Amino acid sequence: MSIRVLVVDDQSLVRAGFRTILDSEDGIEVVGEAADGQAAIDQVAALAPDVVCMDVQMPGMDGLEATRRITGDAATQAAVLVLTTFNREDYLFAALDAGASGFLLKNSSPEQLIEAVQVVARGDALLSPDVTRRVIEAVAGRSVSSAAGGHGASVAATGPAGPPPPAELATLTEREREVLELLALGISNAEIAVRLWVGEATVKTHVSKVLMKLGLRDRVHAVVYAYEHGVVRPRG
Repeated sequence: MSIRVLVVDDQSLVRAGFRTILDSEDGIEVVGEAADGQAAIDQVAALAPDVVCMDVQMPGMDGLEATRRITGDAATQAAVLVLTTFNREDYLFAALDAGASGFLLKNSSPEQLIEAVQVVARGDALLSPDVTRRVIEAVAGRSVSSAAGGHGASVAATGPAGPPPPAELATLTEREREVLELLALGISNAEIAVRLWVGEATVKTHVSKVLMKLGLRDRVHAVVYAYEHGVVRPRG
């Protein structure tokens, strides 16, 4: 079955370019376009795409609010891939907080766009390694600041105790907890498999169970969760 894609951007030439690139790939079909956030929400409801390629800055409702509403709607399973010309951390974290499963700059290559759509469509999260590293560092820093009373002081493993862990953490098995800790390092399933001496398929099963039990959309949000809830502690 083809991956059904909705392209959202306020510039018609950009939409046409994305459509041309994506339609050229076997297994991907652009089923619709939208020029603003509200139109994107309407098109998601009407077309049921698998992936929404979402611009950030648009007139009327912007892409971040549209992403929040799309991912917050239990009636849709569409994953959102945010595409922007702005390599800014505030957009990145706002997109992740809104529930986006990927973040890609518009100056990426056609091959990277195609791969990003494929990755997001199969339920994984897509961030480039440098962006993933920034997510981890920023979330870790935010956790440190919170634990230190908002002053950003360094918190060691024996530092001030945070709030009690969420109840759903107790539903994880010992191995699932271990997988969550490794996810928080930002490493791939293949690397986790090597560390745990298990097959990659087994790791995928564990990751799926972790996400399901914790109510998380994807592995990037698992990283955020792990740091925010003290599963792992920032170093230094």
